[in-house]
Amino acid sequence: MKRRFSDEQIIGMIKEYEAGVKAQDLCRKYGISDATFYKYKAKFGGMNVSDARQLRALEDENNKLKRMLADAMLDNAALKDLATKNY
Repeated sequence: MKRRFSDEQIIGMIKEYEAGVKAQDLCRKYGISDATFYKYKAKFGGMNVSDARQLRALEDENNKLKRMLADAMLDNAALKDLATKNY
């Protein structure tokens, strides 16, 4: 999935919103929909840039661990299949 805005830019948008700029004006300025803005606000609201970087690192680590688990489960299933076959 290609991201159009970096975490820092999204947090900047939210800070502008909290400073009093209307959501519709921000959406028009950055070329995003209201739904996208509120999705960003739900995910990044109340964060600063370092928190967002830490969140990104944790998400990347979580994805890596999920891939490792899937590979291990696939290997386990293949070994069980081999063990049950009679040659």
